[in-house]
Order: sequence, then structure tokens, then C-alpha cells
Amino acid sequence: MEANKMVNYIKAVLKNMPTDWLHLTTHRLDIYEEKLAKTQFLAQFETLYHANNSEVLALKELPTAYDYIRLGHPLSCILEWGVATLNNRTPENVISFSSQTMPILAILRKNLLDNKKTQILYTDSVPDSFDPEVLRTIYGYNFELKKVGQATALSEYNGSTIFISEKEDLGTKDLSPNIDFFINLYTNLGSILVVNGEKNKGYISEIQHVRRRETIAMTPTNSLTALQLLIEKPSFNPQNSVTETNKTLVLNSIKAITGTTSKPLVASSGLSMQYAIMMGLVHDALENHKGKKIKFIVPPNCYGGTNDQARRVAACIDIVEIVDLPVDGDNEMVQSMDTILAEIAKEDAIPYIIAEIPTNPRVEVPDLLQLKEVLGKVRKTNTGKTAIDPVFILDQTFCPNVHFLGEGEVLAKGRSISYASGSKFPSGGQCTAGYCVGNQKTNALMAKIERHLLLCDNEATSLQYEILARQLPSMKQRIKDAYTHTLAFVNYIKETLPSAKINFVPSALAAQGFTPSVFSLDLPTKGKTVEEKEMYKRALNLKLINAMITEIPNESKFCVSYGQLKGCYWTIPATSTQGTTKEGDKDYIVRVALSPSLDLELHKKVFLDFATKIQID
Repeated sequence: MEANKMVNYIKAVLKNMPTDWLHLTTHRLDIYEEKLAKTQFLAQFETLYHANNSEVLALKELPTAYDYIRLGHPLSCILEWGVATLNNRTPENVISFSSQTMPILAILRKNLLDNKKTQILYTDSVPDSFDPEVLRTIYGYNFELKKVGQATALSEYNGSTIFISEKEDLGTKDLSPNIDFFINLYTNLGSILVVNGEKNKGYISEIQHVRRRETIAMTPTNSLTALQLLIEKPSFNPQNSVTETNKTLVLNSIKAITGTTSKPLVASSGLSMQYAIMMGLVHDALENHKGKKIKFIVPPNCYGGTNDQARRVAACIDIVEIVDLPVDGDNEMVQSMDTILAEIAKEDAIPYIIAEIPTNPRVEVPDLLQLKEVLGKVRKTNTGKTAIDPVFILDQTFCPNVHFLGEGEVLAKGRSISYASGSKFPSGGQCTAGYCVGNQKTNALMAKIERHLLLCDNEATSLQYEILARQLPSMKQRIKDAYTHTLAFVNYIKETLPSAKINFVPSALAAQGFTPSVFSLDLPTKGKTVEEKEMYKRALNLKLINAMITEIPNESKFCVSYGQLKGCYWTIPATSTQGTTKEGDKDYIVRVALSPSLDLELHKKVFLDFATKIQID
């Protein structure tokens, strides 16, 4: 009876759901509480369910489930709720993935850190991308792999038991208590993980964190297909395999945009791309530089996902360490890099540098000729041997149109790799797929990176390729138009509120092609003490953002977006993109991102009203 009620309700919800549930990649932060991610959305969704209310307006008013679609979204939450309801479990115990292998890797990661054994059982097959040898030798994971007849008659095991199934339906009611984790694989959709039993509750947040950092949730389109499978139980044969035409178009577009000739790689998100880069480089180091320490050099205040993921890799592999690279304010990126590389050379360690150009959120660009010189410098170890040359890993999400790696460009000579988040300009905010390219010096490294991208089953989905094929050709023009709006707004703020400090690229850098459509705003403050001034400024930040999103609700959004097709997006890095960054390195300023299409005059008017009021106060 309850199952029928749930099925009928989901049918009604899918009929009336807001179109944003399928098409948004970032969501409003003003109706989102991170500590209540998923739970707040589902609590109010369940209230509607018990009232049998599936009206369009009621669904629209539900709070944000996750602030970013990579982490989860309304449809993935409803899918997990539906599976949980059908099987008399709590929704927090059900987690969907776009990847088929990452839920396995999430459990193996925790058990590695807990020094706990794992057995992986399967009836038909493991995911095609699953590579036991690489998982053992490179990731350090310890597990037994066994093919079994069925899931019901399993003996007790001193460790964790993962059971992998490829059943068409989503039922798991008859799980043996000796199964700790049940993973169902769905061709072209991803996978659904069920955490079984109270004793495994401590795994849930760790698994969610892997989904947050190293992969993505099942995409909205695929979650919709899975929900239709849940409620209709049709013959399961989704026709959404990657078309070679779209893939070829995307790869050729990326080459043209970046000025490179080697094969690009396209991942389900920027962070899943970065994870493949990191693990591919670790793999290369373990094979070619046995016994030497691996040093990932990372700015401590860069995008929080980058910072967090790098430290998570280091936590799992003993010879990997993180070295902080100060890049903003009084610290100059190239000078800091030169000092750090000299120290790493003395140790005869392997240097991998991850850096953003322009930096986030201060939008600073280093002296590129000095950067080229520092990266190309030959250094010596303490024993007088030639040190291992660095690999420079460039996050150029803010300016994906700038040529860094092609023949004759600033990063053509040394080993350099560039990547970008696809939810920004590449897709215009329509999907999360990210990509990376390498210069001619990195062909062997790119092969390793591709191996780990496929092992993690983190390649872009069919729909993501389709969206990128449609959006990439117009990217350069959209960047140009958005920069024009941003420059005009920055100049207006300078005139209207000259006491504010603005971080934006100077005209000389814009002439070189650095035309981001994002800037950061340090508002004027007052108070007798440093603490009073800081609190006043933080309150003022929110006052400005609330004014914008209230007065211009159709265009101004409080979210972490950038590179969207329309509107204006406001955030405070310290509480959004720098969420996992150390407190002392966070930026409590306003970051503003403008699109190619918005009512600039209305934004100027609202800002003028704000500036006038605070100057009177």
C-alpha cells in the first residue's frame, strides 16, 4: 500500500517538477543550509508527500538540496528517497553516483584509513573500468575479489563486504545482514549504493565526501531515467551511450580553444578531472621515480575543492605530501614557487604544482615570463644531481580562452597541463563536465591520466558531451561579451563607491587576453577594533547581496556560479567555494560574476541605492 502511494506520488512530482531541476548546475545559497544538505529538502518533500501535494508552486518553494549539482540535486535526492522508502530504509543510507566504480573506491578509501579488510562479491561482473591491480598498487587499497552465486547465503566476514549487482529493479529488501554495502549498477546511468545496517552508519559521511570531491552524483537526466525505472519498471534499455560525433566535435573544439594538438580528456566535472590528473601523476611517479616523495604544491586559499581533494589524496598515500603555495596579497605566486621548488629539488622529491590563473577570488595574474623562467630552471639536489623537473597543473577556469600550452606559448616548453570546470563558460552553466589538455611534453602523462579517468568511470556522460558540443563553439564570444559587462560594472562601482577595494584584471592584462567576467569586492568598513571592522564588513557583504537578489530576482542570484548564459551571480568565497579551506586563508569578500546577458543598468541602479545608503549611515 505504502509502495503504491509512493509510486503514484513520484509520478505526479515528475509531471509537475520545475524545469530547473533538470537544467540548473548551481542553486541558491540564500535558501540552503550546508549542514542540512539533502535532509532539509527531503524533510519538506516528505511533508508534501504526506499531504499528497505535488503542485508546481509547492515543489518550487522547496529549499535547495545541495548548493552545486555535482554534489546532488532534487532528482537524485528523490531517487534515493524512493529507493529507501521502497526498501524500508532511511534516505541517508542510499547514495547515487554517476560513476559505477567510485562507490566501491569510497568504501575502500575509508577501510584503507581504518586498516580494515574488504571483500568485493559479485554475481555477474564488476564494472568494466574496475582495475584491481592499479587499485592495489597505486591507490594502496586492500581487498579480495570473488564471484558468487547469490546474495542471500553469505557467511560472516571479518571486515566489510561489498556486494555488486546488475539487477534491473531497485529492490534490496532481502539483503543478507552479512552484506555491508549493496551496489547496483545501471548501464549508462551510474550506480546506487545502499549502506546496510546500523554498524556501517559511520561510512555515510565519508562516502558522501568522495562523491563531493572525486566524482559526481547521478546526473539529473539519468536520475530521472532511474526514477522512471523505479515507478514504471519498464524493460531497462536506456539509449544514451556517448555518440562519437558529439565527442569528436567536443575534442576538436577544445583543441581549437586551447591552441593544443594532443588529445583532450573530458570528465564528468572539473574535480573528477583534477582527481584523474592527480592519480595519473602519482602513478607516473611511482613507476618512474620509485621511492621518491611526491609533493603537490597548492595555494592554501584556492578553490576549496582543489585544496580539500589534494589533501585527501595525500592522506591515503604515504609518500604524497602537500606544500602550501602563497599566491595572493603580499605573496607573489612566481617568487613563492621559485623558493619552494628550490627546497623540493634539494630533497630530490617530485614537484607537482596546482595553481589558478587568474587566482580565485583575487583575480590576480602572475608575470608569465617570470613563471616560464622559474618552471624551466634547472635545479640541483643536495647530492649535486639534476633535480626532477616540475609538472605545472593550471586551473584556467576563469579564462579558458587564453592560450598557454600551444607551440610558442608561455607554457609550451616544460611539462604543463591545463584544465577547466565545464559548468562555467564551456557549457554556459548547463552541465558540470570539465576537460584537460596537455602540451607536447606531457603525452605520456596524459595517457596515465586517461587511464585513471576511465578507472574511476568519471568520463563525461553522453548528455554532457552533447551539451558541450552545442556550447563550446560560442564560448569565446560569450567570454568577450561578459567581460564587457564586467568592466563597465567595475568602473561604475569605482565611481560610485571609491572607498571599496576591487580586485580585477588591469587593462594591460586584458590586452593580453585575460578577460574574466568575475571580480571581488572588498567593501569599506568601520569600527574601533579589527574584530568590529570585520563583523561590520561581513554584515555589509550580505546586505549588498540581499539587495541585489531581492531587487533583481530574475537575474541576480546568490550562488557560486560563473560563466552562465544570463544573469549575475553573487557569493562570499569564505562560505561557499572556500568551504573546506583553513579559516585563516578564507576570503570574506563579495565575489561577483556577470554573464553575457543581463540588465546592467538595473544592476547599477540597485548598487547606487546600496552605496548611497551606506555612505549616509
